[in-house]
Amino acid sequence: DVDTVIMSLGTSPNPLIRSTTPGLETNKKGGIIVDENEMSTRENVFAGGDAVTGAATVIKAMGAGKKAAAAIDAYIKSK
Repeated sequence: DVDTVIMSLGTSPNPLIRSTTPGLETNKKGGIIVDENEMSTRENVFAGGDAVTGAATVIKAMGAGKKAAAAIDAYIKSK
């Protein structure tokens, strides 16, 4: 079951995230704030890549995305 999915493509965070996802904290640039496990401030919502880093470089965004995917996998396996 999926409650919320956030998908980000491009070189900057989606400006609609703040208004469409209550309980999700973002920084001044609109990037999603996450902890060391890529979990956002909204329960069971993970984020990575441009949605978090606002990175314009593919390597940095891909690294953050892979880290978020690994965190989601670990979370699902723990349930």
